[in-house]
Amino acid sequence: MISRIPISDVSPTVYFGGEFLPVKAIAGESISIAATAVIEGHEKLSLQVVLHDAKGKVVTRADMHEIWPGTNRYEGAIVVPAQGDFFYVIEADSTSQYRTVYGSTEKFPIRGDRDRALIGAWYEFFPRSEGAVKNSDGTVTSGTFSTATKRLPAVAAMGFDVLYLPPIHPIGISHRKGPNNTLTAGANDPGVPWAIGNSDGGHDAINPELGTMKDFENFVAAAKKSGLEIALDLALQTSPDHPWVKSNPQWFNKRADGTIAYAENPPKKYQDIYPINFDDDYEGIRDEVLRIIRLWVSKGVRVFRVDNPHTKPVHFWQDLLAIIRLESPDVIFLAEAFTAPAMMHALGKAGFHQSYTYFTWRTSKWELMEYGREVAQQTSAFFRPNFWVNTPDINPFHLQAGNPAMFALRAVLAATLTPSWGMYAGYEIYEHRPFKEGGEEYLDSEKYEIKVRDWDGATKKGLTLAPFITQLNAIRASNPALQRLRNLVFHNTESDAIIAYSKREGDNLILVVVNLDPSFVQGTIVHWDMKALGITSDVFSVKDLLDAKKFEWSEHQYVQLDPTRPVGKVAHIVQVKL
Repeated sequence: MISRIPISDVSPTVYFGGEFLPVKAIAGESISIAATAVIEGHEKLSLQVVLHDAKGKVVTRADMHEIWPGTNRYEGAIVVPAQGDFFYVIEADSTSQYRTVYGSTEKFPIRGDRDRALIGAWYEFFPRSEGAVKNSDGTVTSGTFSTATKRLPAVAAMGFDVLYLPPIHPIGISHRKGPNNTLTAGANDPGVPWAIGNSDGGHDAINPELGTMKDFENFVAAAKKSGLEIALDLALQTSPDHPWVKSNPQWFNKRADGTIAYAENPPKKYQDIYPINFDDDYEGIRDEVLRIIRLWVSKGVRVFRVDNPHTKPVHFWQDLLAIIRLESPDVIFLAEAFTAPAMMHALGKAGFHQSYTYFTWRTSKWELMEYGREVAQQTSAFFRPNFWVNTPDINPFHLQAGNPAMFALRAVLAATLTPSWGMYAGYEIYEHRPFKEGGEEYLDSEKYEIKVRDWDGATKKGLTLAPFITQLNAIRASNPALQRLRNLVFHNTESDAIIAYSKREGDNLILVVVNLDPSFVQGTIVHWDMKALGITSDVFSVKDLLDAKKFEWSEHQYVQLDPTRPVGKVAHIVQVKL
């Protein structure tokens, strides 16, 4: 039923599965609300956006203003005051000739999550590689939670606040993969961590080579002491040796001959992994996964990276995540879903707090601008991006030359375009060799073998990006503008090799200019949109947060960036003095 004053095209809203679902926000975040309102004749309208708590109590009431005269498009803002569930309503009224008429919308839900749902610097390492030792006979002694604990201070010192661990569970023996994905494993090959389960247990057990449950608990405590949250991998699949294969055979797909079908993700084949079938015992699987999550939450884990969620039913995730949210609202779920955008978005609507993204393959100026606008404005109501520069599965083509400037500029983009970004261990020492030409797998991939790295040696030789990464994360931590998603604005440059953008939160205004060419000096004029920046003067003062140099910049500013010097300059990250 149309109200007395029709109000339409309300944004942001999330309509999915036949109902309005919560718009994503974090406590303290300002959300811009827009709507179109009309009334007959020439009467003037007044609009307000009214925020209510879950019980219906009014929290705030803010005026909305017409964006441009005659458009009937109004805009206002609400600030989500705390973690929890809220809803907003847009109210309109018009008073003339001694009469007042009213109109209002339905209730649109909005949810305040804790900060980590939006903001985070993620680092990934395999515990079995941290502290591993290569023996004189060529064999490798696995690292453990105890030896990996020694790596925690270095990760924290780089400014990371989330440490993601690939699966830490017992690894299957049957069809175990060898180095570089060979189908035959040797006696000392450790196997792929995602092939979960053997006689030592499944998703609720610790790989004995890494230690005991107590060792894991000590590891989590040590990480917390260093300022790191531990993110565990939730991979709903098994090895052929997992206890579920015998205890719950109905959870697996069968071939015509009665054997269980292994996993495939064309063109990749995973002979060491069985996928889960959710059709024959949905509630049984859901309840078992809930038990597993609750177990790890009881051990101090508050973040889960979910492996391939797009290969499981979306309604399963909506069901599961809703239950966990009611029990443990601080628990965060990151979707590792490199798949069709529609599915990635559906998972976000279903309840995932964050998702991996296509940033890893966006390299040109126009690709980055298009994708940046998409995640910052078009999909931000339901999809929070986490920009990863690499993963154990993805050695991007642009990194395979090993050019340090490329590693640096990609880190700048990931760390400043969005509030959450991530990198996999080895990035900081420029690991880049591909398994084969035309492919994105790493040579001697850590998925199949233990990797012994000489972190100290790389530091002594200066062959590390760690100091630069440390700078980036420090800049992010001290500038609220870089801790928001929806405030991204791109600015025009006269070169396809240089991208420029800004982010502002209150009085904190950050400008970023990046040379996308890692091999040559590039210069151009950046045309800053002064209205978008909120700057009224012709000249403004800036401080480069990477080298502490101060400049006077103007609306049409020439910049030059040289990545080829001994200490390359791939970007300006400047703070504007307001």
